[in-house]
Order: sequence, then C-alpha cells, then structure tokens
Amino acid sequence: MTDIVLGLDLGTGGVRAIAVDLQGQIIAQTTRSYPLLTPQPGWTEQNSSDWVEASLDALFDVTQQLNGYRAIALGLSGQMHGMVPLDADGKAIRPAILWNDQRTAKAVVEIEAAIPRQELIQRTGNPAITGFQLPKLLWLRTEEPQAYTRLWQILLPKDYLGYVLTGESVTEPSDASGVGCLNLANRQWDRDILHALDINPALFPPVIESTAIAGRLKSEIAARVGLPAGLPVVAGGGDNAAAAIGLGISSSNLNRGSLSIGTSGVIFAPCDRPIPDPEGRVHLFCHVDGGYHLLGVTLAAGGSLRWYRDTFAPDISYTDLMDMAERSQPGARGVLFLPHLAGERSPHLDPETRGALVNFSLAHTQADITRAVLEGVAFSLRSALEVMSAIAPVDQLLATGGGARSHIWLRILADVLQTELIAPKAEEGAAYGAAILAMVGIGAYPNLEAALKMRSQHSNVVQPQTNPLYEAGFKRYKLLYDTLKAVR
Repeated sequence: MTDIVLGLDLGTGGVRAIAVDLQGQIIAQTTRSYPLLTPQPGWTEQNSSDWVEASLDALFDVTQQLNGYRAIALGLSGQMHGMVPLDADGKAIRPAILWNDQRTAKAVVEIEAAIPRQELIQRTGNPAITGFQLPKLLWLRTEEPQAYTRLWQILLPKDYLGYVLTGESVTEPSDASGVGCLNLANRQWDRDILHALDINPALFPPVIESTAIAGRLKSEIAARVGLPAGLPVVAGGGDNAAAAIGLGISSSNLNRGSLSIGTSGVIFAPCDRPIPDPEGRVHLFCHVDGGYHLLGVTLAAGGSLRWYRDTFAPDISYTDLMDMAERSQPGARGVLFLPHLAGERSPHLDPETRGALVNFSLAHTQADITRAVLEGVAFSLRSALEVMSAIAPVDQLLATGGGARSHIWLRILADVLQTELIAPKAEEGAAYGAAILAMVGIGAYPNLEAALKMRSQHSNVVQPQTNPLYEAGFKRYKLLYDTLKAVR
C-alpha cells in the first residue's frame, strides 16, 4: 500500500478534495458544488449543512479511487472570514455569513469607535473591514439578539468542517488573522480588543499551529466516507495561505510572491515580521509557516474583462479579445480604464468607488479599449504592490489564474509591475497546499521547507521591460482616480 494524504478546500462555489502521494503527485480529485444564498441585497450566506454534505460526498468519491493507496492524514483549507455561529449542542444557529457579505458597515464603525483605527491596525494588521468575522459577530448581537444569546462558539468555515469531522473546535493563525481580533505578535486572540467590545473570548476557539493535528476522524464519519477511523485531521490554512504553500511560497524565500488573476486579482508577499501598512491599505495576515504575508486585492480583475466582454463584445471569444489587444500598443493610445466596478479593496478600501473608461476619440478602436481594460487592472495591482513593496519587496511573482494563461496580459502585468512573472506548469490550489500541510503535520516531512522541495516545476518566465508609456499611463491612472473621488 502506498501512503497518500488528502486535502480538502471549502471554497465559495464548491469543495475540492484531492489525494496526493508523498512525492507530491495528485492521485485522485473531485469537486462538489453548493448554492450561494442572497436573502437581501449585499448579503451573502451559505448553509453550513450544505458544506458538510458536499465535503463528505467529495471525500467518498476520492476514496473510491484509492485502490492500492492508504490515507494517512487529511488537511483542511477554505474560504476565509465567514462566521458559523454554534449553540451549546454544536448546531448551527443560522446560515453562515460569508467573506463578501456587506451588511456590517455599522459594526465596523462601532469597532473603530471602541478601538482607535491605528491601534487596531498595529494589533491585528488590518482596520475593521466589513467582510471580516468580528463585525459579523457584532451585527448578530445587534440585529439577531435571540440568536446571540444562544451562542456557544463561532467558527470559520474550514474550522467548522474540522469540528464536524473530529468533534474538536480549533483554528489556526492564517485563517484566524482574518477574523479581526487576532493579535499578530503573539498569534492569539487579543483580549483587550474583545474586552473593549464586551465580547466573551470563550466564543472563539483555541488557536493551534497550522501543521498541528486538530483532531481525529470520528468513526461514524470515517465509515461513511471510506477512510480509517482516527485519521489525523491537520488544522491547515486559509485559502490564500494554503494556495501559496501549494506554489512553494513561504518565508524561507522572501523574494518570491504570487499574483493571481481570477475574478479578483491578488498579490501575495511573504514576510518574516508582522509589519502592517500604517494606513491599513493592504492586508497583513499570518502565514501557515509561522511567518506572515501581505495581501493586496483588486476586486475586479478577470471580473473587469468578463464585464467588458459580456457588455460590449458578447460574440467575441476571450482568445480573440486578447489577440485584438495585441494589435493596440502599450498605453492603449491614451484610453484609460479604472477597474473599480465593485468598489475597491487595495489600496483604497473604498466600497463606494466606481469604474471608468475614458479618453476616447474617433481614431480609437476596439483593440485600444480592450487593451485599456487589461492595463487598467495592471495599474490597479501596481497601486497595491507599491504599498506592499515598502514593507515586503519581492523580485518574482508566480502568476496563476485564468488571466495568467494569456501571453499578452502576462507581458502587460510584468511591464507595469516591473516584476519578473513565472507561470507554473501546474497550479493545484488551496487543496494541494492543505495536503502539504498534512504531510508535515503527521511527520512525513520534518518541516514545510523540506516538503516544498519535493516539487519545483516552473515555465514561461516573463522578464519585465521598462516602457515610458506605462509610466505615463500609471500617473494618469492615479490622477483619474483622484479626480473622480473628488467629484463623487
């Protein structure tokens, strides 16, 4: 029998389960989806019972593909910031409130009235943010007081799944640092913050290391999914941190980060000390390796391109759009695009800002406009990277996501960011990172650094080229944002 570990990533759209051998090869994988609930504008929820059923089905499906293999551990990852409120019987009191829910604006104001913004940033790495878990707890206390009085504990999504699998309620630093009240210096709950908000610290689970064993698989769960009872379940990490580990990004190499171009655009930069941006313009979280990482987020990256295509070019394929963009030139002949179609996270933290597409003339073509969309996303990411580089500079970014499969967009990003981009041959995501954490958790590797050496395959290196048209375009981009903000 060949040993394998399992990785489970509880995403927003669905759950992914994989089986990986100890050399890093994926042996089996599957996905299961579940619905997203939007009971009111700006609200996003999911039923935690849907997560459980989908996860157990996914694990069963993977185990059916493991003839000749023996599972020795399971690692967890998942969407961050969500809140699962449990009663004294461990039952969910209401649907989980998700990371992109926007109902907590009043709670954010309440938090920063109790703890000055600068102090909150110094303690937790971030200001109060509507999507984080802590404002959700205050919202529950104000808006659903009967539910709040029943509270025994609140858990993050992946930690709730771990609780169902093992009966143990714990969390780990990478996910916990997105709650809003984890002290980054000692990686434990900040009791001063909770006291100032009159919140009982016992509502939050103990914080253990990301590679620690959170518990062992219950016998009844094991029987249902075809895994051994008592299988070690390793705490794992939040989705961004776990995905970074899957790419080999850790504080053992501070020069390498990652750039993901999916619906959103995310720059991940590892750092070895908890130094936040004083203005909180980019996020600072714990990494799963004992270090930390900065996170810069453009909310509509690939989402901007999708919006543009659906609205103005529904009959043109993405491939043809990219070919069209190549027929324009750097700077898009003066056309400018602001990608703030859903507000913006980094570095503006402004949910009310909006997008713009400006500076047309009769001479401009669809090629220029398409290229301007690609460049506008790159300029937005550069705005975040400039803040991050003052704290944790990186020389290389591993580029992943659908946007990274476009040669022209990779070239634009490299030149605008002035950073070497490397497109990996394979990107396995957060479930793969969770599996690596499980390997370390059960001693298959002595530490994460050793585990990350097992697989290193990169291709398609794009070296940055300096182009004065991009430098001029970026200055105009920032001026356009400031101008629109002033007249809003």
